[in-house]
Amino acid sequence: MDTAYAPRLRGSRVPVGLRAPFSGRTWREFLYLLLSLPMSVLMFSYAITVLAMGAGLLVTFLGIPVLAGGLAGSRALGGLERARARALLGLDVADPEPLRASKPGLMGWVGAVLKSGASWRHVVYSVLHLPWALFSFVFSLTFWSIGWALLTYPLWRWTFPEYLDQPGILMWDDGSGHPVHLNAPAEIGFTSGLGLLLVLAGPWVIHGLTQLDRVMVHGLLGPSLLATRVSQLEADRGVVVDTAAADLRRIERDLHDGAQARLVALAMDLGLAKEKLTEDPQAAAKMVDEAHGEVKTALQELRDLARGIHPAILTDRGLGPALSALSARCTVPVTVTVDLDRRPAAAIEGIAYFTASELLQNVSKHARATSATLDVWTNADRLMVLVADNGQGGAHTESGTGLAGLAERLDAVDGLLIVDSPAGGPTSITAELPWRG
Repeated sequence: MDTAYAPRLRGSRVPVGLRAPFSGRTWREFLYLLLSLPMSVLMFSYAITVLAMGAGLLVTFLGIPVLAGGLAGSRALGGLERARARALLGLDVADPEPLRASKPGLMGWVGAVLKSGASWRHVVYSVLHLPWALFSFVFSLTFWSIGWALLTYPLWRWTFPEYLDQPGILMWDDGSGHPVHLNAPAEIGFTSGLGLLLVLAGPWVIHGLTQLDRVMVHGLLGPSLLATRVSQLEADRGVVVDTAAADLRRIERDLHDGAQARLVALAMDLGLAKEKLTEDPQAAAKMVDEAHGEVKTALQELRDLARGIHPAILTDRGLGPALSALSARCTVPVTVTVDLDRRPAAAIEGIAYFTASELLQNVSKHARATSATLDVWTNADRLMVLVADNGQGGAHTESGTGLAGLAERLDAVDGLLIVDSPAGGPTSITAELPWRG
């Protein structure tokens, strides 16, 4: 057996439930709950003090700057909370949207702070988190401490007769002089067993308590959904602009290196043929015939270029016929199945066509496959494009690959590229696009 896997196999013999009370995650989450109480007391006190001072000073000019400064302080405390959640809960929450002052200077900054929704969400977090932090602190500490205390009861029971002059834990005393203590072997074993159950359940209780903290930190201390969406759209816009620029450069290169070069050579050949027309008609006729062949080649290159920009068959007849014509040019036999009851938006239709074109080109160039399939269908409000082949596999979307660029293009329109291509094959690549019909 490979020794590299031996430690993993040995560790896997211990069930997760038995490892959980000793795992680092459990104790980090427990530490998070313990620290939440003093942190929430600090944030609550600060928020109430700032709001009270700001509201009280609103009758003067100082009220608004004081309130803005207090909100800025709440944002700073929120940064500490995000850092604590990142370190102890593994929750990576992005910073909220930055302040955007409408004009330079102090008053511009004050206005930006007061109009920022993130600033007020930090204050709401400071107020709402205290009661939850108090409950989770008390409950987790009590539950966890009692569990470990009962589990280890056989180890410290000797302290009762030694220092407290009683045989064990006092269960109850009816006042008649007959108290009940946990000192019999069966009672001690039952107590320790109950403690074991509490200890085993403790990690799940602690993890459950931290779930609300995760929701509050993510929802109140992170960027808003609108800001996140704007950021995504800005990134997508950059991808679209870069893609359009790359396509323009490709078209320019194809024109310059292909049809343009042929047309320049054709013009030169026709000029020479014109000069030889009276002196050597046969040579001129031969040159004209060669120029005719160059014209046909140039026209074919222009057709291919136009088809690469947007094929006419796609505009006239839709995805089904366009993909059938596309697969016919693939070097690998392709079975095409298109199940669409209507046409999507023209932009989505074009993206689906070029996605299929890119994937079939990869099959032709890299897959070493003997057959492939191309399936297109709808799933709710999504347009699905699936290209599968029986080739060597190994396709991935790591940076620098053609599939990485294709994934970025799809992401720019809220699409998704899913690659399943283990080494040795087969390969299955699914593109999801919004319908937008």
